[in-house]
Amino acid sequence: MAIQGKKILICVSGGIAAYKINYLIRDFIKKGAEVQVLMTPSAENFVSKLTLSTLSKNPVFSDFYSENGTWNNHVEFALWADVILMAPCTANTLGKMVHGICDNLIIATYMSAKCPVFIAPAMDLDMYQHPSTKQNLELAEDFGHFIIPAETGELASGLVGQGRMAEPETISHTIQDFFSSGKNSKNLVGKTVLITAGPTYEAIDPVRFIGNHSSGKMGFSIAEEAAKRGAKVILISGPSTLQSNHSNIEIHRVTSAREMFDQVFNFYGNADIAIASAAVADYAPKEIAKEKIKKKEDELTIELIKNPDILKTMGERKTKQFLVGFALETQNEEENAKGKLNKKNLDMIVLNSLRDEGAGFKNDTNRIKIFTKSEEKEFPLKPKNEVAKDILNFVEEQILK
Repeated sequence: MAIQGKKILICVSGGIAAYKINYLIRDFIKKGAEVQVLMTPSAENFVSKLTLSTLSKNPVFSDFYSENGTWNNHVEFALWADVILMAPCTANTLGKMVHGICDNLIIATYMSAKCPVFIAPAMDLDMYQHPSTKQNLELAEDFGHFIIPAETGELASGLVGQGRMAEPETISHTIQDFFSSGKNSKNLVGKTVLITAGPTYEAIDPVRFIGNHSSGKMGFSIAEEAAKRGAKVILISGPSTLQSNHSNIEIHRVTSAREMFDQVFNFYGNADIAIASAAVADYAPKEIAKEKIKKKEDELTIELIKNPDILKTMGERKTKQFLVGFALETQNEEENAKGKLNKKNLDMIVLNSLRDEGAGFKNDTNRIKIFTKSEEKEFPLKPKNEVAKDILNFVEEQILK
């Protein structure tokens, strides 16, 4: 078991999702982990110390002083842990974490920690969507913390939307993957990895364009993970608000498919691994209007011409590169993905389907199935940063054979 012998510190905030921690503790203990639980005082309104202590086989603390007056040393808790899990992490706790408001035991422990931190937010729909929450989650990611996105469903308020804490099995799987996959991998040191990400925009006139809903999150996640593993990363991104400050990542911004084509082949010859995750437009207007097209007729016809097929050309020009493509499908998913693998001379293809809830464009999660000419492997729905690890683990297995 990946987490056997690992020391997991669970910090519980005061939210209705706190009851799920019982199941999570049992799962961790069953798999051989050591578990210590800390709580905010308000968390005691939702779950008892006795229950959590019985399940974790350790005393549970919610204040700096125990009932007998002994001091609960937050520094010792922080140094003990191999990983800290903030679950459920309420909007209040999240805000305190990223702004250093150290007024309870779990925040003091968190601020003393050197280990990785995972955050499983849980709050109502409107709170989760509030700009301050979004900004705080971004800050937490900037700190290097791992976000386990809230799931969509019925909330305690009766509203339906995103905000409920991820299910215990999802959280457990994420923690296990962290210990079993790429956190210590440096197999890409000395490798150059070329990655395409995001959409392309094909101009109709100076104002309008043909595009798609790709955010670039998957490609950027792969780039970050490859960089952590020691690779030199060339990231060619279509229009996206995403950024990276990793010193191993060199970003080149493009707009159209033709611009992406040109940039890809500026770097492809020197690449060891190429991962084409961008959602590139297949067609572009034959002519771009010089002025904004005015609304005159009931119908407007725009003649389109085929864009160069970047991935197919990469397959044709492949020499030493390990080439990975993506297939986003809505029907005959596996058949289409396997066909693309063979027709475009790929070494590996990653399939995701728009039929899967929580997968595809704009989501923070994805569900994939990987194919090579001789193997296939399916993965459950996960945060995209975890999916990136799965993809690169598979790539490493192939190139190290």
